[in-house]
Amino acid sequence: MADLEELTRMIRDALPGAEVEVVDQGGGDHLWARVVAPQFDGETRIAQHRMVYAAVKQRLDDGTIHALALSTAAPEDR
Repeated sequence: MADLEELTRMIRDALPGAEVEVVDQGGGDHLWARVVAPQFDGETRIAQHRMVYAAVKQRLDDGTIHALALSTAAPEDR
């Protein structure tokens, strides 16, 4: 089961200044995250998602997270 606070912290550490919300969508390993970060400015949606996946890679690799749906945006794009 994923620790939502840990995942939030991992994303915030990788993307300082980000607004992060992580929600368990069932089973403890199917998650949804909303991330609004200044680092996303000018980046494609795919690049934004890659940044978030890189932040939680350890938990994806160890199986703690089975599925992670994302909603990402730069602050001026929300």
